[in-house]
Order: sequence, then C-alpha cells, then structure tokens
Amino acid sequence: MGIMGHNFETVESTLFRHGMSRLGAAVNIVTTRAVDGPCGFTASAVCSVSDTPATLLACINRTNSCFPAFETARFFCVNTLAPNHEALSNLFGGKTAMTERFATGSWVEGKTGAPVLEDALVSFECELAHVVDQGTHRVLFGRVLGLSAGGNQEALLYCARRYLKVGVPS
Repeated sequence: MGIMGHNFETVESTLFRHGMSRLGAAVNIVTTRAVDGPCGFTASAVCSVSDTPATLLACINRTNSCFPAFETARFFCVNTLAPNHEALSNLFGGKTAMTERFATGSWVEGKTGAPVLEDALVSFECELAHVVDQGTHRVLFGRVLGLSAGGNQEALLYCARRYLKVGVPS
C-alpha cells in the first residue's frame, strides 16, 4: 500500500522518457578497460554523490553492449564532453565497434587503466565502490581517485533530444 493508504502507479514509460528529455544534462563518455580492450558508452545519467569521500554515480543500461565489461570492472572513467565532441558522443552512443570508437579522439591510459579522453572538459577516474540495479539499469557508484580538467570552458549538454553548448561568460 502506498502513502497514507493510497496505491500510486508509476507514469507510463513513453511519457516518462518524454519528460526526462526536457531535463538537460552534461554529455559524458564512461570508459573502462576490459580483458579484450577498452570499452565505453555515452551517458547523460551521471551526477555527484558526495565530496567526502569524492564520489559520483553513472548509470548503464544492462542491455548495453558494454555492460559485461562494466559488470566485472574495478575501475572506470567519466569523461565530460565539450562541444567539439558531439560526433564522438554519437559514435559512443551507437552500435559502432569498440575499436572504431577508440580510434576516434585522443585517448590515453589513466592511472587506473581506464581510457581517459585527453581533451575532455573534465575526466574523473573512479574505483567502483557500490552498484545498485534498478529497473533496466545499473547504477555505478565510483570513488574518485583522479581528476584531470582540460582547457575548454564550454560543455556539451543534451536537452530536448538535441545537443546544446554552454560556457562560462567571459
């Protein structure tokens, strides 16, 4: 039974997705190093959890082709994208082979072994601290072990099913 005797139903999934499309969010590529090489996907479901200890979360659909790699990964990296990364976001958000994804952009191995995008707005190298499965997704909680910020001051956002760029006023 719901709150105070009420039995509430959840909103229908299509309506929910439409509503969530209006919630603007930073665009990120979440990466890890799997046994057979680097793996990564585009995500907007990333947010800060705590600054003590520094922790963030990222969500991955359990049907994502990268899920098996993230299911066994100890480390991952959240690379926040700048406006010049729109094509890279589309590449990592599609069905492109992993080798093709990582052939585009400038990737280096981070201190955790996870791929770090050299010119990302900011990259957060994380150790997996906890996971929660909810509906179709797994929430990855990462303890931030390293952070590198690029020189770009503009961020790539996704809202209303399109890319937007925002920057720091000069």
